[in-house]
Amino acid sequence: MRPLHHFTHRLLAAVCVAASVTLLACTLPQVHDPPAPSSSSGGAAASDDATSHHSFENVAQWTKVFDDPARDDWQKPQLLVEALKLRAGMCVADLGAGTGYFSGYLSKSVGSEGTVFAVDTEPNLVVYLRERAERENTPNVVPILASADNPRLPAASVDVVLIVDTYHHVDGRRDYFRRLQRSLTRTGRVAIVDWHKRDLPVGPPPSHKLAREQVMEEMAAAGYVLVEEPSVLPYQYFLIFRPR
Repeated sequence: MRPLHHFTHRLLAAVCVAASVTLLACTLPQVHDPPAPSSSSGGAAASDDATSHHSFENVAQWTKVFDDPARDDWQKPQLLVEALKLRAGMCVADLGAGTGYFSGYLSKSVGSEGTVFAVDTEPNLVVYLRERAERENTPNVVPILASADNPRLPAASVDVVLIVDTYHHVDGRRDYFRRLQRSLTRTGRVAIVDWHKRDLPVGPPPSHKLAREQVMEEMAAAGYVLVEEPSVLPYQYFLIFRPR
């Protein structure tokens, strides 16, 4: 058996080592995690995911909403499409085409030599878009069934992408619109029409809306620059972008 004083010396040595380590830790500079990204307003970066998720499979229900004749008074479809400055032979994509409210206006603007991609993620709506194109004799309207994260547009083919009341339904918008650039021609543009974030007589509740400033920030982060902002709509902002 070892003498007791031998264990006493070992215990004192261990205490001294522990005290030294503690003292060293106190004298080292503190390392902190990097700050979270912030928006231009100084707060945390806003989410770029959808503000709401709806089911659009009931075509009859959404036809009553999207094609309500009273919508023309405030949506001003003719003026909106004229502001896009489309020309005969162009290719335009209606992203989130719904029931095809804009299809006829776009079809007429690009003419028989042009193409209108009517894009939606709801299979029932895409079937309806095809039926509507046949019924209205607009063979240049081509319905496309998109994925939630991919509009399924041909590469380097689209002159204008029109997105009306759909931007706030997209998840991961920065990445989505960054990838969308692959589908644009060299001079391609992206036109976003969505609700002002305030109480309005039409449209979704304010919690589903995105402020114009947030759209501007997200599109800049996705690699776009604002080139035009037509003032033709009473309840929605109308922003036209080009890739930088």
